[in-house]
Amino acid sequence: MRITDLLDPRSISLTATPKTKSEALDQLVDLMCASGKINDKEAYRKQVYAREEESTTGIGLGIGIPHGKCDAVDKPGLAAMVVKNGVDFEALDDAPVTLLFLIAAPNTEDNVHLSVLSKLSVMMMDQNFSDSLRNAGSVEEFLEIIDQADDEKKSIDERLADTGEAKENLTKILAVTSCPTGIAHTYMAAEGLETAAKAKGCFIKVETRGSGGAKNVLTAKEIEEADCIIVAADAKVPMDRFAGKKVIECQVSDGISKADQLIDRAIAGDAPIYKSGSESSINTEVSKSGKGIGHQIYTQLMNGVSHMLPFVVGGGILIAIAFLIDGLNVDINSLPADQRSNFGTITPMAAMFKSIGGTAFGFMLPVLAGYIAMAIADRPALAVGFVGGMIAANGKSGFLGALVAGFVAGYLIIGLRKLCDKLPDALEKIAPVLIYPVVGILIIGIFMTYVVEPIMGGINTGLNSGLEGMAGTSKILLGLILGGMMAIDMGGPFNKAAYVFGVAQIAAGNYDIMATVMIGGMVPPCAIALATLLFKDKFTKEEREAGPTNFIMGLAFITEGAIPFAASDPLHVLPACIIGSGLAGALSMVFNCTLMAPHGGIFVFPVVGNGLMYFVALVAGTIVSAVLLGALKKKVA
Repeated sequence: MRITDLLDPRSISLTATPKTKSEALDQLVDLMCASGKINDKEAYRKQVYAREEESTTGIGLGIGIPHGKCDAVDKPGLAAMVVKNGVDFEALDDAPVTLLFLIAAPNTEDNVHLSVLSKLSVMMMDQNFSDSLRNAGSVEEFLEIIDQADDEKKSIDERLADTGEAKENLTKILAVTSCPTGIAHTYMAAEGLETAAKAKGCFIKVETRGSGGAKNVLTAKEIEEADCIIVAADAKVPMDRFAGKKVIECQVSDGISKADQLIDRAIAGDAPIYKSGSESSINTEVSKSGKGIGHQIYTQLMNGVSHMLPFVVGGGILIAIAFLIDGLNVDINSLPADQRSNFGTITPMAAMFKSIGGTAFGFMLPVLAGYIAMAIADRPALAVGFVGGMIAANGKSGFLGALVAGFVAGYLIIGLRKLCDKLPDALEKIAPVLIYPVVGILIIGIFMTYVVEPIMGGINTGLNSGLEGMAGTSKILLGLILGGMMAIDMGGPFNKAAYVFGVAQIAAGNYDIMATVMIGGMVPPCAIALATLLFKDKFTKEEREAGPTNFIMGLAFITEGAIPFAASDPLHVLPACIIGSGLAGALSMVFNCTLMAPHGGIFVFPVVGNGLMYFVALVAGTIVSAVLLGALKKKVA
C-alpha cells in the first residue's frame, strides 16, 4: 500500500485559512468526510478532539498530525491542509503550524495501513519534503511529491532494524517509543532519537510499540550491553527487563522535540538506575496523560475486568448449555422436589458442561483481584491478588470482597517495596521472589480472613434474619427487596442471602419467593445486553462485543455475566440494575408467580406458575434497567 492510496484528492486543501486550532480541526474533519471514509462525522470529530486533549499533535517545525481511531471510520484515510499564514496549534515549539495531516484509522485488527501512516509521519520530519508540500501549486503536484518520496524512502521499521554492528568504542543506547494511539508519534520519536544518536556518533536501536504491535524488540543481550536506555512513552511499556540499567523516562513528545538533549544525557550517563517494579514506572501512563486519582483507579479496575471477561463469558455460556441439555432431556415436572436443585447436572453431558463452565467461573474473582493488583504494583502483586480473590470466591464476600482484595494487594506490595528499599542490596535483590510473595500472601490472607469475611458474614446473617421476619408482611415489598438484592453485588453476600432465603422457602412450600429471587438475578445481564445494543456510545468496543452474550447468561439465571460491566462502572450500572431487578421481583409477586426449582432460568419455565406474566415481569424489569443504563452511564470516548 502506498501513501497516496490513503489520500483522496477531495481531502486536500492548499488554501485553508483557519483562525484557531478548533477551526483547523473542524475543516480537516470536513475534508476527511469528503472522501466517504467516515460513517459518523460527529463521533469521529469527538475522537479527534479527545486525542488532542491527551496531548497536542502539533509536533513542532510547523507540522501537525492530529488523528482519530474509532468505529466511525470505515476505511483508513488521510486528509491534508496547507495553511500559508499558519495557525496557532499549541505546538510543542509554540510555532504556528502550516502543514497538517489528519489520520483516520478504523477499529479493526487489519493494520496494513499503519506502516504507511508511520512512514508518512517520519517523512514529514524531513524539512525539504515538508517545504515542498507547503509550496505545491496544485493537488496533483502535492500528490506527486508524496509519491516520489514514497519511492525513495524505506519504511521506518526497515531503517530501524538496520542498526549495523555495535562497535566497542561507541556509546550503546537503546530506546523504546510508544504513544496511546500508536500511529504517528511513536515512529516520529523513534526517527528523532535515531537521527540525533547517529549525529553524535552513537550506536542506537529503537523498539517501537505502535498499533501494529512491538517492532524491532530489544533482546536480553542488547539490554545487558547497553550504556543507557531511553523510554519515550505515553503508554504502558514492559519495564522489568531494564532492572539495574540506567533508564531515562520521558514523554513520547520529548523524543521528537528534545531528542538531542536526551541523547546527550544518555552519553553522559545522566540517568537513574531502574529498579524492577518501581512506583514511578508503574504509574507512567497515568502521570503522562495528566489524569487524576479517579482515572488511575478506573484504569486499575479495568485491567482486572478485561482479564476476567473471558472467564465470565466462556464459563457462563457453558453452564447455560448444561441447562439447555437437561431441559431437552429431562421433564423437570417429573423430578422429585429434592432433585430439582441438581438441574443442569442430571444427564452426563450436561454435567460435563456444568463442570467445565463452573471451573472457568471459579477463576473469575481471583483473576479480577489479581490483575487489579498487578495494575497497581506490577507483577509482584499478581500472586497476592490471586490469593485474596480466591479467598473471596470461596468465602462469603464474593464480588465485593474480590474488589477489596485487588486494591489491598496492590498497595500492600507498594508498601512492602518501600520497606525493602531500605534493606541491604543482597536482601533487596531477593525481595521479588521471596519477601513480596511470602509476606504479601500472608498479610492478604489474614486481612481477608479476619476483616473482610467476618464483616460480609455478619451482613449475610443479618439479611437472612431480616428476610425471614418479612415473609409474613407485604409480599410486594418483599419481592421488591429480594429482586433488588440479587443485583446489588451479583454473587456477594446480598445476592447469596436472597438466594439462600429463596431455596429455604422452597423446602417450606413457599414457591413465590424463589420466583422473585430468580427473576431478580436474570434482569441485570439481560438489561446490560439490551443496553449495549440500544446505547452503543455508552460502552467500550470490548463491552459492546461481549454484551449480547449476556442475553444467554441472563436467561439462564447467571447473574455473574453482569459483573464485568458493574465492576467497570459500579456507580451507574448497579443502581440501574437494582431498580430493574426490584421492579421485576415486585411484579412477580403481584402476578402470583411461583417456582419450584432453585436454578435454571428460562429452562425451568415449564414449572413456573403463571409463566406468561412471569415473562412480562422479566421484560419490564429488563427494559427499565436498560433505559436507566442509557440515561445514567456517560458516553465513552
